[in-house]
Amino acid sequence: MAGCAGPGVIRWPAATGDSPDPYLLSTVPFFPQEDNQCGPAALAMALAWSGVPATPRGLADQVFTPALKGSLQPAMIAAVRRHGRIACLLAGPESLIEEIAAGHPVIVLQNLGLSWYPVWHYAVVVGLDLDGGQVILHSGTTPGKPVSLKTFETTWARSGFWGLMVLPPSRLPAAASEKDYLLAVGQLERLGRWETAARGYATALTRWPDSLPARMGLGVCRYETGDLQSAEAIFRAATVTFPGEGAPFNNLAQVLMDQGRKAEALDAAMRAVQCGGPLKAHFESTLEAIRNR
Repeated sequence: MAGCAGPGVIRWPAATGDSPDPYLLSTVPFFPQEDNQCGPAALAMALAWSGVPATPRGLADQVFTPALKGSLQPAMIAAVRRHGRIACLLAGPESLIEEIAAGHPVIVLQNLGLSWYPVWHYAVVVGLDLDGGQVILHSGTTPGKPVSLKTFETTWARSGFWGLMVLPPSRLPAAASEKDYLLAVGQLERLGRWETAARGYATALTRWPDSLPARMGLGVCRYETGDLQSAEAIFRAATVTFPGEGAPFNNLAQVLMDQGRKAEALDAAMRAVQCGGPLKAHFESTLEAIRNR
């Protein structure tokens, strides 16, 4: 948090004289931020927008650290996942414009003090008024607070332009890369939130239909929820699209074996071993386990 960027980093769109309404999000609820509770309040606004009933008081125990009189970013991100939402970090300062235009509110961390006397503060960006040269924030006790682009950029830069989106699994960020989005969904998978992660992977495939990681993730989630037929179909389709990759064959072998189809499972496991690669030892272990059953 010690870094500080100079002015002029963000190339804000030029004002056109038209109504700025396309850049204003009217569906983001507002909760006043009181008594160092800007973290819980900002998070409650974003969660409520995403469809999760949330209040600052209900989130305080999850994200607020009394000794610090504030909320740390990892706690904010963990709380998002705990509520079955995808925590997407902003791809970069200029992507804020794309996300707001796409209708996504963004939690930002600002330093409203000085570099040597920081006053950290979470706010929610809910719009851009380009004609007025302002960013619109839900901040403090003021909903829809206008702040000049220059002031906002300066205070936001002091956090390294940290920004967080709270998205339902049916919604893709406007600017995130395939890798970053799948990493965010993968965190839900690691928490055992299989259904939510599955929806996130399925959503990813609408933008990146040839993504092997998204297909594998979706197949694993279906497997873990006991839907072996869907898992089989997903892994089998992946072996056709990616015949040189061993992972789809390996996972297909496991699913087939779980269904009692040993001969087919052996064939798929041997194909995985033939593909080789850095996971070859794992594929060989799967093959050996199937042979011994």
